[in-house]
Amino acid sequence: MTKQSQNNDAVIVYRRLLSYAVPYWKIFVLAVIGMVIYAGTEVSFAQILEPMMDGGFVEKDPESMFWVPILMVVIFSVRIIGTFLSEYGMAMVARGVIRDLRAKIFNKVMNLPTSYFDKTSSGSVLSKMIYDIEQIAAATSNVVIVLIRDGITVIGLLVWMLYRNPLLTLILFVIAPFAIAIVYAISKRFRVINTRIQNSMGGVTDITEEAIKANQEIKMFGGQEFETHRFSVTNEYNRRQHLKIVATNAISSPIVQLIVVIALAVMISLATNPEYLPGMTAGKFVAFMMGMVLLLQHAKRLTTINMTLQRGIAAAQSVFSFIDIEDEIDLGKKEIKNIKGDVKFEHVNFKYNDEADVLSDISLTINAGETVAFVGRSGAGKSTLVSLLARFYDKTSGSIKIDGYDIDNLSLANLRSHIALVSQNVTLFNDTVAHNIAYSDLENLDNDKIISAAKAANAYDFIESLPDGFDTIVGEDGVLLSGGQRQRIAIARAIFKNAPILILDEATSALDTESERHIQTALDALIKTRTTLVIAHRLSTIEEADKIVVLDKGKIVELGTHKELISKDGHYAALHQIQFKTENAS
Repeated sequence: MTKQSQNNDAVIVYRRLLSYAVPYWKIFVLAVIGMVIYAGTEVSFAQILEPMMDGGFVEKDPESMFWVPILMVVIFSVRIIGTFLSEYGMAMVARGVIRDLRAKIFNKVMNLPTSYFDKTSSGSVLSKMIYDIEQIAAATSNVVIVLIRDGITVIGLLVWMLYRNPLLTLILFVIAPFAIAIVYAISKRFRVINTRIQNSMGGVTDITEEAIKANQEIKMFGGQEFETHRFSVTNEYNRRQHLKIVATNAISSPIVQLIVVIALAVMISLATNPEYLPGMTAGKFVAFMMGMVLLLQHAKRLTTINMTLQRGIAAAQSVFSFIDIEDEIDLGKKEIKNIKGDVKFEHVNFKYNDEADVLSDISLTINAGETVAFVGRSGAGKSTLVSLLARFYDKTSGSIKIDGYDIDNLSLANLRSHIALVSQNVTLFNDTVAHNIAYSDLENLDNDKIISAAKAANAYDFIESLPDGFDTIVGEDGVLLSGGQRQRIAIARAIFKNAPILILDEATSALDTESERHIQTALDALIKTRTTLVIAHRLSTIEEADKIVVLDKGKIVELGTHKELISKDGHYAALHQIQFKTENAS
């Protein structure tokens, strides 16, 4: 990529970033007015030095001696108003932009396809939400304040200085291109390094998050030293990149200032020589030099914000690249209210990206109210197959129908409203037990329905024994509950939803034998009125299923009842015999 294209990209990104400020244009205009007021006070302060020096100290003019101090107080009082309007106004705009961007990121998380999270760590997403966003906040508040307020001030001072003494002022225009060239040259480096910093922050977040979640495993398997080293490498890389930013900034700013000081030295040399500037009084010289000093201060701020600006642009590129990821494909328009629960797979194939087929030519008819179990060795495609029904993944070819409706023609929300899921990996929210059970309808909490679902899932007794009963906060991912308790609440959540299609993905895997027996009784009553797809590890739990589908290497190799498949003495019989021996041995 050429330098020109990189700079064009940076301009495009920053324009897009500033477009988020458009809804706050009224506050922005007020802030700009404050910046103009501030700039005007700078010029005014430089101007009043002339009568103060010539009239007050040289000519002892009583009128000058009287009004100049009053004018100074007035100028700085007005300056306070301008400062407040600019800084508070821009802070309101910036925080509004940040709120909107965070909402965009969260909304994107809600609508991304499942496949995205299969290959992306949550830490990198959190880094965008927290670190990158704050870099953008600086770029939309501090940077804009400096660019506009100090820019207006510099222009105002230049105009005033040009009016007061064109010759001295023209010297600044001679050195300006050199200063601009230096700022332009370091912009690219700032942007490259800041992109590395953003990536390294994602790594820091990833490793930290893993260390928190896998704390017990790390301790049990002696991984503290390895994880500490892994974190140290990433952390050190992040430190080095930050130091590179500081070094670049520390070198570039003084160089720009040196160029300006050279110009200042030339000005002083000319101003003190009557041949070049006849009629230069002490007041005029001090006023002009004060204008020059003020100009230097604001010019310095304009050069130092480049680091913050480039950091914000790099962060914005990261955030916008995430926001621009394509959402789940949801082209379905049809909404169906009530379904019986007939499910049909017709020549369904599926593969991840360009990999080999995970599922090949799957054709299967499931009648409403039937319980169909899917069994097979690990990696056979059981979970993938049921995930296609809920469109967590989109099939590569073929069709899947519910009650004769192609699921591609249904909106995702409508399709999933007819399906309840109990997964092997239970997810609970850091909320009350009641809210976790009633998650599918939190706007219309029905306590009787919640209690009924808890009883059906054999969860009522242990919930009542909790410190606050159904109002007990379960902690992040249900950390305050046992594995079996978490799974029973997940089952209660599915019972509460009362969907006509139920997916049980090894739903009783975390239960002890006694709890599993109680749950199985509850599930047996539940599945009689639902179409149920069961992925089972323990074959003993699906012997009463209406159909058992045996998968091997992504293909259906056997289909029938438990008795039929045992009599065939094929794949299912072999799996059953292995498990039977294992259970007897234990």
